[in-house]
Amino acid sequence: MKIICIGRNYAEHAKELNNDVPTEPVFFLKPETALLPKNNPFVYPSFSKNVQHEVEIVIKINRLGKHIEEKYAHKYYNEIGIGVDFTARDIQQECKEKGLPWEKAKAFDGSAPTSKFVNINLFEDLNNLNFSIQVNRENRQQGNTKDMLFNFNQIVAYVSKFFTLKIGDLIFTGTPAGVGPVQINDKVECFIENKKLLSFNVK
Repeated sequence: MKIICIGRNYAEHAKELNNDVPTEPVFFLKPETALLPKNNPFVYPSFSKNVQHEVEIVIKINRLGKHIEEKYAHKYYNEIGIGVDFTARDIQQECKEKGLPWEKAKAFDGSAPTSKFVNINLFEDLNNLNFSIQVNRENRQQGNTKDMLFNFNQIVAYVSKFFTLKIGDLIFTGTPAGVGPVQINDKVECFIENKKLLSFNVK
């Protein structure tokens, strides 16, 4: 399986990092080893001094697909969850300044904690979903999918032009404004609407 992450999909987040707002989806990959095993803490990597949280709704692909038309994209997922795209911001900045790829800032072990997945029928409108992250019970990021530049179906259709989507693939769909650092001993909790789906400690 693969983890596909959509970048700059909320205009305010792009602006807070001084990035251009994209006219088509931007994406990168994380390996399966970026998933955080259930009940495990997130281990703060020794190579960074500025690891930041980016909370995102995650789509789970349930059918094999390639060159999917947008009008059929909804048939390729029936569950969503929530995840954190952890980013070693200092390493990312170094790579950007040198014009280098920045997978080591995004794709390191444990950098994609992901919740259990729930059926989309539990939600009235996937294009109007509130989601959030708390660190030590303090609200850090709050977003709503209505603010996405590219919605779930547009993302699935676009990514499938380049990659065959396989059953079990995960798509992180972008983060809203409010990214910030985590520290050792922090408690992280993530919510879709008012339902807590993900909780872990930073060690």
